Amino acid sequence: MKPMAYIPRQPRSPRTLGYPADALTIRMAEPADAAALSRLAQLDSAPSPEPVGVLVAEVGGELRAALPLDGGRAIADPFQRTAELVAMLRDRARQLQAPGPRRAAWHWRLLRPLRPAAVRRA
Repeated sequence: MKPMAYIPRQPRSPRTLGYPADALTIRMAEPADAAALSRLAQLDSAPSPEPVGVLVAEVGGELRAALPLDGGRAIADPFQRTAELVAMLRDRARQLQAPGPRRAAWHWRLLRPLRPAAVRRA
């Protein structure tokens, strides 16, 4: 049997490693995003939202969709596929909403340290 020759492996491209160039980022808008939000609003024929309290979706570093957390209308790039991005922004906005007082009380009750039971002495 003839020994096999060693063939060095080629480094994988970023796309095969799971880091595509079109990486999606969902984050809160910053004041520096005002120009990009304005451009996006012009493309969508919508009024430009204030950058405070707005969730944005970036694909490959470019702003593609935005959703105001105060319940306003979502804006998105009409020349790109953005329906899924807007749906993800809505899901994330629901996650960021504060839990109701009953749920919060239940949560804190679980975190409260346990006290030892009182022992009666005769």
